[in-house]
Amino acid sequence: MGCVVELHVHRFGPSTGPVVLALHGLTGHGRRWQRLADDHLPDVAILAPDLRGHGRSPGVPPWDFETLVDDLVALLRTESSEPVVVLGHSFGAAVAVYLAHRHPELVRALVLLDPAIGLEPERMLSIANSMLAAPDYASAEQARFDKLETAWGELDPAVLDAELAEHLVPTANGRVGWRMTLPAIIAFWGEIAREFVLPPRDTPTVMVQAMNVDPPLVSPAFRAALTEHLGDRLAVHEFDCDHMVAQARPAETAALLRGVL
Repeated sequence: MGCVVELHVHRFGPSTGPVVLALHGLTGHGRRWQRLADDHLPDVAILAPDLRGHGRSPGVPPWDFETLVDDLVALLRTESSEPVVVLGHSFGAAVAVYLAHRHPELVRALVLLDPAIGLEPERMLSIANSMLAAPDYASAEQARFDKLETAWGELDPAVLDAELAEHLVPTANGRVGWRMTLPAIIAFWGEIAREFVLPPRDTPTVMVQAMNVDPPLVSPAFRAALTEHLGDRLAVHEFDCDHMVAQARPAETAALLRGVL
């Protein structure tokens, strides 16, 4: 393993029992899993790290899937003596797939919420460029409005309040921005454009596609390849929601997770 960093970890539920490793999406943080954990999975031990470049974790390079996986391997080897269920959202679901692909001995099952993997390079360049053009906000209210205009509009307002409280920090010149390392985030948009990998054929996998995302973040090629590769080890669900699946459909998400636990 290369230059592993010690990740900041949010812990929910009991300190014993089967472990769920919960991986947030790009620009996110581990505390996003708190409401799902507290309200729907209070009896489940959940480790929710801030991935490298995100939240309170270090932001140093290299910034690629392999390094993110190495960080998680180091975490799991200290936290769990057994293989874990990995719950991943968006970019975090892509990291989960890479973890299972590279270290199948550590992964018992996968729950992938609207996985963002193997997407069009031009689309990722456009997103990265738009982020560089507007990396922060004049005020917290502007940040809130930006979230409401995207996938957060359908969520309980308290979820957005918690997001702003945890994740919004002062930037230069009296402005505010998300608690993350911008160069890392830009690099990770590029990682999403890499050709996808697949988990081992015997990995029980649940995949949710959020059907109100247009254009979809689940690549048709990835969904088809996963279906062919895993066969009856894969269960696919289509949720009538936008991209923030665990926040928009927490009870349904918790039920899917319990199904693999």
